[in-house]
Amino acid sequence: MDFSTLTWIGLLQVIWINIILSGDNAVVIALACRGLPERQRLIGMVLGAGVAIALRVVFTLFVATLLDMPFLRLAGGLLLFWIAVKLVTDEGEGDDHIQASDKLFHAVKTVAIADAVMSLDNVLAIAAVARDSKAMLVIGLIISIPLIVAGASLIMKLLERLPILVWAGAGLLGWLAGDMMLNDPIVKGYLGGEVVHRFELPAEVVGAAIVIGIAYLIRRTRTAEAV
Repeated sequence: MDFSTLTWIGLLQVIWINIILSGDNAVVIALACRGLPERQRLIGMVLGAGVAIALRVVFTLFVATLLDMPFLRLAGGLLLFWIAVKLVTDEGEGDDHIQASDKLFHAVKTVAIADAVMSLDNVLAIAAVARDSKAMLVIGLIISIPLIVAGASLIMKLLERLPILVWAGAGLLGWLAGDMMLNDPIVKGYLGGEVVHRFELPAEVVGAAIVIGIAYLIRRTRTAEAV
């Protein structure tokens, strides 16, 4: 690999763009790892960030062409809805009989699934910067890992002090899911690009509202049953 000035600039661009695009990943990592024992939180965050980076490399190198497949974004959006609701409604459920190792595996698995869905859009920007330099892509993403972990750690501390942010994080995933589903090729083909662009914000708001509403109803029902 030729570490010329241009290469270094490109490398910094990959790192910077990945940090910007990983804000939602940091939220997922923090939400998924907040229930882990104190000694396992750092392990969970590092593994979660590592999985996020690895998946982003795979998507960027091999799967970017799948973005144009009909129904892929629709399916991904539905999966993201499910993950968002579970991140809120599973809080504190069954912690007494779940082993620490199982909880760690569950947290990393949640991060992996969510990131696989959310990375579909992010890979295009990263691939555009890295262009044909696979080495630049991989090195830039690997360097980004500690920065994502730091972001997740900060968000986790905020979640502990302000539990309402857990709901805000779930709403963010619903927001992303609404946008993802609206931009599915089959939807764009049916409605037209101009109409889709006009309804992006409403779709995002509705997506967030759906997650918050479903999660609220589930938790309210569980509370009523427990009384």
